[in-house]
Amino acid sequence: MIEILKAILFGIVEGITEWLPISSTGHMILLNEFVTLNVSPEFWEMFLVVIQLGAILAVVVLYWGKLFPFKFKQKPVVQKDIFDMWFKIIVACIPAAVVGILFDEPLEALFYNPVSVSIALIVFGIAFIVIENKNKELKPGITELSQITYKTAMIIGLFQLIAAVFPGTSRSGATIVGALLIGVSRTVAAEFTFFLAIPVMLGASLLKLLKFGLSFSGAEAVILLVGLAVAFIVSVIVIRFLMGYIKKHDFKVFGWYRIVLGVLVLGYFYLLK
Repeated sequence: MIEILKAILFGIVEGITEWLPISSTGHMILLNEFVTLNVSPEFWEMFLVVIQLGAILAVVVLYWGKLFPFKFKQKPVVQKDIFDMWFKIIVACIPAAVVGILFDEPLEALFYNPVSVSIALIVFGIAFIVIENKNKELKPGITELSQITYKTAMIIGLFQLIAAVFPGTSRSGATIVGALLIGVSRTVAAEFTFFLAIPVMLGASLLKLLKFGLSFSGAEAVILLVGLAVAFIVSVIVIRFLMGYIKKHDFKVFGWYRIVLGVLVLGYFYLLK
């Protein structure tokens, strides 16, 4: 029962931090210092990635109408604009996918540590504040998903690559910063970021599952399923909140939060611990 309660807590943190641009990795590192699952290191490594599938499902459920290209009324209808969007998503995912497949383990060994995470939190926190101040009087040039070109998608994908290399950057944070820099509106930046997460997280989860194997114990299976379910429920709530919030507010509050969290992570690991 204690391990299930811990899985619930990790699911809540995953559901909140995966979609807000504040770094799920930074929060998971901190949480793991105070709440540790009684599982093997191999299962823990897999759990941290695969729990994201619950978050992905929330995006699929909430945005099914924008993601599924087929409509079945009197006869099947193919929505070409949705197919086109998926091709752009694939283009945007190529840089991170290539680097992730080729260099996942060495990059994790190099940068999955409190210093790297803290620096990434602080740097991209500052970036949010600077970009939002710069864009304060500017009107975004891209206000619809259909206006995203292949060039725009590739640029956003390159920012996603930064998150793939440096934990703590936040995948959603990096892609939103990249999108804002090239004139994408906050709403479209957030939605495109959500959609990018589907192939990225699905691919990462499948790789971790294959590496771990499917030989779960009964307790491990329950822990993973509980984490997935909680991450899904919380993600639905958080995505709805974020989309409502950014219609009236900018991302600067998340920038300040990142800076504070980065300082706390550094302080905890190098002053208090």
